[in-house]
Amino acid sequence: MSDERRKIMRVLSGETLTPPPVWLMRQAGRYLPEYRETRAKAGSFLDLCYSPEHAVEVTLQPIRRYGFDAAILFSDILVVPDALKRNVRFTEGHGPEMDPIDEAGILALKLDGVIAHLAPVMETVRRLRAELPAETTLLGFCGAPWTVATYMIAGHGTPDQAPARLFAYRYPEAFEHLLMLLADISAEYLVAQIDAGADAVQIFDSWAGVLGEREFEAFAAKPVARIIASVKAQRPNARIIAFAKGAGYQLKTYRQKTGADAIGLDWSVPLAFAQELQKEGPVQGNLDPMRVVAGGNALQSGIDDILGHLGDGPLIFNLGHGITPQADPANVAALVERVRGWRR
Repeated sequence: MSDERRKIMRVLSGETLTPPPVWLMRQAGRYLPEYRETRAKAGSFLDLCYSPEHAVEVTLQPIRRYGFDAAILFSDILVVPDALKRNVRFTEGHGPEMDPIDEAGILALKLDGVIAHLAPVMETVRRLRAELPAETTLLGFCGAPWTVATYMIAGHGTPDQAPARLFAYRYPEAFEHLLMLLADISAEYLVAQIDAGADAVQIFDSWAGVLGEREFEAFAAKPVARIIASVKAQRPNARIIAFAKGAGYQLKTYRQKTGADAIGLDWSVPLAFAQELQKEGPVQGNLDPMRVVAGGNALQSGIDDILGHLGDGPLIFNLGHGITPQADPANVAALVERVRGWRR
């Protein structure tokens, strides 16, 4: 099927659809009992990410349940540092961990074999495109260099990414080298996903919100712009969503600085500001995930606010971050029903 019949691809080209297409970040995950069953069979979380059989299954589960307009590849942003031999592991109750990297370690990083290491991910993409309904957009993704770098430097997640910020101030040349290296790897990775069958890709900058103005420009916008320029130079028809969580007012020029086709919005972005951003092109978002947990009027009114403000322009309806494990699957079904029933 051509892109023209996939609704999300139409919005990414600037079209306004009524109702807007809908998918949810982390739509495949722990809130679904079928995911928990597959996760138990797969072994470790990385085993799940690297097993095409299991990764295809969990990617398809929310499509079967809800008929979302997009499926997003089930993987993790930290497969890139794993491919860089940083000993990535996921410990139950502790989140992701890896060997922290220092200045010498950054300069010693080798790019050889990274895409080969990620070959199972591309196999998952190929199988997904063959198994998904023809009208469903398939999204690939990667982590933004800043966010991936925060984990590489600290060796784990931190509340304010102080280790990475401090490292960047103390060792600016090494830090820029790391960001640019991650940008180049990520571009190659996204192109490989597109070639395997992804219709569009999203870049997740989950920790953009801890950065000041100058740092956002250097650590967030610049590397993402490098990724997008590289991907579009190699695949001119590529469509790319950039999601800089917590970036706030920095989003005003984020699209222009990065070249992204669409801007993902977290739930803290005021809808009046989102309307201004939408004048420049498609936006995606931005329901508070806690409204999905709450259900009822909190869910309905949140959906209606977003559609009332953004439904007259190019919009992909989504959450402002990933769905949480506490969400009731019935509330997700209610969300899809309400969005699909909306009319101007």
